[in-house]
Parts: sequence; structure tokens; C-alpha cells
Amino acid sequence: MEKEYNIEIFSRNSKGISLTTDGAEFLSYARQVVEQSELLEQRYIAKKISRRLCSISTQHYAFAVNAFCNLITNTSSEEYEYTLRETRTSEIIDDVKNMKSEIGILYLNDFNKKVISKLLSESHLSFIPLFTAKPHVFISVACPLASKDKVSFEDLASYPYLSFEQGDINSFYFSEELQSTVPHKKSIHVSDRGTLFNLIIGINGYTISSGVVTSDLNGTQIKAIPLEVEDDMTIGYIINNQTVLSKTAERYITELKQVISDYGMKLL
Repeated sequence: MEKEYNIEIFSRNSKGISLTTDGAEFLSYARQVVEQSELLEQRYIAKKISRRLCSISTQHYAFAVNAFCNLITNTSSEEYEYTLRETRTSEIIDDVKNMKSEIGILYLNDFNKKVISKLLSESHLSFIPLFTAKPHVFISVACPLASKDKVSFEDLASYPYLSFEQGDINSFYFSEELQSTVPHKKSIHVSDRGTLFNLIIGINGYTISSGVVTSDLNGTQIKAIPLEVEDDMTIGYIINNQTVLSKTAERYITELKQVISDYGMKLL
């Protein structure tokens, strides 16, 4: 096909192969052609549609998982292979850049926007905002602070601070938590959301996030309380400008928006 279309689809070297710019564009068009062909076959010769594929990379957000559950529940395909990666900020960007995932979910705010936006632009990625949230702390309902209407960093000083580790790129700008430069006397880094919530309950720890928490997936032992700081976060999704989203990825975005609305957040 490279000879036929006079383009270079893959860049080849001693370390392996990767898609070129032309290759990424070719793949997006090819995906549409295959999908339309399958629809024709399914409509006119009753051929079973092939396995659906979709990959999503996201920071550790329960609403992203809820939307993924709804996507699977509402799928009409008899066969599918979906992937959901809750991972580090830099890996989310790399996944979408290298087309390992079609969609990445992360946040921007006044502190990280310049750095992250520059990286997205260099990687030919676009950020589409979903909603804006004020910072909240997630704490256990058994924590002495749980009865307060809002909390300050002074209130939290004696409690362990929990955050998601970011690997080799452990920069403040890549932190999933707002107010990442604030010093903490007790700090614990974790790699997954389940461990973080277990530590919130088990040792009265806390983390800083959007305030969107659901009892469906997180149980009833976690509570979100507003944090007394002047800050906010705009959570959205990133896509690769050189590709066209699959129908499954588009349906995921629809489910994502519905879940966010159901939580009472105003879509942008």
C-alpha cells in the first residue's frame, strides 16, 4: 500500500516500527472504510459484524469508569475487545499520541495549562473540555473532619496526604491532584485508585480531586468536602488530530457526557 499510495505508513528502525504522520492519517481513513464496509455486509448479506475495538486512557476518575461500564452495557456487538487504562498523565498523552488509545481523559488548570498544552500541541493533540470543578478532598465518613462543610490545609495538616505517583515524570505539572506544590508533613504515593480509597478509609488519609465521587463504584465510606482554596480544574478529553474517532469512541464520549450530567455537573 505504501507503494500504491506513494506514502510512508511506517517509520522503521532498529528499535521497531511506528506510524508516520501520513500513516496516522491513512489509518483514520482506513478505519472508516472498514466500518462502512461492515455495515453494508451486515445490512445486505447478514454477515456478523466483526469484533468492536476501543481503548481509553484516563486519570483516576470514577466517572470515566462509570461511562465505560455504560458503553459495554449498551453495546449491541456480539464480540468486542475494549481497554480502559487508569494511568499516569504522561502515559495518557503518549497513548493518544501513538494511537494506543483513541481518547485520553485529564485536567487542565491555571498551574499546569501552559506546560500540558504545549506538550499536547507538539504531539498534535487537542483538548476538549467537559466540565469545570472546584477542588474537594476525599476523606472517610469516619474521619473527624467529615462533619465539616469545608476544610482548609490547616485542618488537614495532621492527616496523611495521598497522591498518585507519576513515575519518571514526577513533575508538579503532571500531578493528578490540585495544589500539588503545597508541602505535606505526611505523604504517601500510590499507583491505583483502589489502594488510594483503601488508605483513605484505613488510615484516615485524604486526597484532592474534583469532588465527583459515586457510591456505585466507590461505596458509601468516601465523602467529598470542598477545600478552601482559590483554584479550579477543567476536566476534558484529548484526541489525536491526525485521526478520526471510531463509532465506539464517539459512543463513549456520549456516555461520558451523560454520566457527568447525571452527577449534576454542568457540561462546557
